[in-house]
Amino acid sequence: MKSKKCLTLADVKIIASGCENEALRQNWAVTIAIVDDGGHLMWLQRMDGAPLTSMDIATGKAHTSAMGRRASKAYEDMVISGRIAVLSMPGNLTFLEGGEPVVVDGEAVGAVGISGVKSTEDAEIARAGISVFLESLKQ
Repeated sequence: MKSKKCLTLADVKIIASGCENEALRQNWAVTIAIVDDGGHLMWLQRMDGAPLTSMDIATGKAHTSAMGRRASKAYEDMVISGRIAVLSMPGNLTFLEGGEPVVVDGEAVGAVGISGVKSTEDAEIARAGISVFLESLKQ
């Protein structure tokens, strides 16, 4: 039997804090969604001023990234390049940048989705939170 790594609530809090700190530093009002490796929601935080729709979008980005084990931008890029058949994929996926996988020792353990500002900025916040978490593992 294979043993696998999984996110704990303590891990998720570190990621969320890193995301929140980056968003505050940039003065961006966003929603932070963090899911486990199966795309199931573990954390949802809507910062003051973030759009109401950002809750569903951030969750969708995180879910998409977790299920695909890659950044949600990969799917957005497929659609933009004309591969519209990807829109028929099952799983209620969100084809927007801003979902980033959490990868530990080469294994996807979850994902972060951010929504509320430009998609490139959403992804920047997600990567910042993940980076804080990965740095915490080195200590």
